Amino acid sequence: MDNKAVILIVDDVASNLHTLATVLEDKYAIKVATSGQKALELTLQEPKPDLILLDVEMPIMDGYLVIKKLKEDTRTKHIPVIFVTANTQVEDEEKGLQLGAVDYITKPIRPAIVQVRVATQITIKLQQDELLRMALRDKLTGLYNRHYLEETSTKMFANAKRHRENMSIIMCDIDNFKTLNDTHGHLIGDKILQKTGAILLKKRRSEDFVARYGGEEFIFVLWKCNEKFAQEKAEKIRLSLSKIDIEGVRITASFGVAQLNKQHTNFDALVQDADTALYRAKDTGRNKTIVF
Repeated sequence: MDNKAVILIVDDVASNLHTLATVLEDKYAIKVATSGQKALELTLQEPKPDLILLDVEMPIMDGYLVIKKLKEDTRTKHIPVIFVTANTQVEDEEKGLQLGAVDYITKPIRPAIVQVRVATQITIKLQQDELLRMALRDKLTGLYNRHYLEETSTKMFANAKRHRENMSIIMCDIDNFKTLNDTHGHLIGDKILQKTGAILLKKRRSEDFVARYGGEEFIFVLWKCNEKFAQEKAEKIRLSLSKIDIEGVRITASFGVAQLNKQHTNFDALVQDADTALYRAKDTGRNKTIVF
């Protein structure tokens, strides 16, 4: 769907879907749903919609129930919704706005009005997305920051415990980074951190989580992976990092690996074990991977 904003149009009448899609398809990527249930399913599929145009009068699940369910789900509650309906009563509009809709368009639609109102909400949504991205990401590397890791770690840990899933942690620390910075300058140091972040992102699976933990230290959370797989992953990353050449400057990195077990009562305890393994790697010569 290119880089266009995605709009989900929901209406049980095919002619209404066609009319709205025709008005908007030149500027946006369009998804359509003919029922409330299908709409809920599509909101969870990638790419997720940036805006939903939602009909009110639909059988089985009307628009009011759909928006209630959207707002109850943390994965979809931030998607803006514009109601599109033939209802013209003030009470209907008030009800829609109270349920969380950002706007209310009445039928028959006027193309110019639809385009302007949709453009306004898309602009607001993309601005909010960018602000959120900046709040969650490390500015230099583009990886998630430690604050976001701490925000999400409780849920990650609880899910693994509840479902008895494997989860492993890799801690990565660039060797002698302070010396590199002092010798070659902060610009080179920044390029090393950026390149390291890019390699970590390249090595991650969609279900993995990578963050800059602080300074020259990074954390790699592997979902449904035991320590053997994590060790193999760490070794692949270590070898890739050893090939970095930034204006003639080469680096190495040390790694610590730990797997979730019954003794871990929280995420921090798991991180602490990986951190302990990391420092054993550094104390015994660096440029190696140690499993806790």
